[in-house]
Amino acid sequence: MQQTLVKDLLQDIPAGVSIVDRPEDLVGFHRPGCAAAIWHRRPLASFQSWIDGLSPETLPNARVILRPADVRDAVLQICDVNGTPDCAERTCLIDNIAALADMFAAQMQAKLLRLRLDVVTTNACRKFHTDVVTARLVCTYRGTGTQYGIGVDSGDPRRIFTVPTGAPILMRGTLWPAQPRSGLLHRSPPIEGSGETRLVLVLDPVTEPENEI
Repeated sequence: MQQTLVKDLLQDIPAGVSIVDRPEDLVGFHRPGCAAAIWHRRPLASFQSWIDGLSPETLPNARVILRPADVRDAVLQICDVNGTPDCAERTCLIDNIAALADMFAAQMQAKLLRLRLDVVTTNACRKFHTDVVTARLVCTYRGTGTQYGIGVDSGDPRRIFTVPTGAPILMRGTLWPAQPRSGLLHRSPPIEGSGETRLVLVLDPVTEPENEI
């Protein structure tokens, strides 16, 4: 069933975007012409119900630079500081973030990561853009996922796609060495006034930590 769903999605995405059903297949992100890769996965219903039901004030919210090996302990402390209820679902969230950090750091050969957990209720980054990084991992745990498309004539995409909630997307930034650029743009979905609250994980590789201080 999962493989069939992925095949259906592959017929309806822009060129340069890869959708995989196994995390190990994200290595294809490094192939020429691949601007982004999505690990298409569905969160457990019990987990999604839990995180969707949390008060926005108790969602983990922080920005830190750290080693991949320290991510799990750091996110646990972030959850404690923000009052995220201690339960099996919270442990699942922490373990998942740590696993994504390990995977992304290995992909990018990064010794340090910039980790952001953003609680979003407004139209943050609502304009289509490409990030000024080598690459970025984004995973929306709650709310509408990242939107993306191919820019047309230096403008916004005519067709907009949305990453499923809980599915990580790896995207190349403007500092990625490969040329020419694919034209892939992305944005946070406009949600202001909708009452929606998003919880978004963002990971960037840090290559020059002295410039981050």
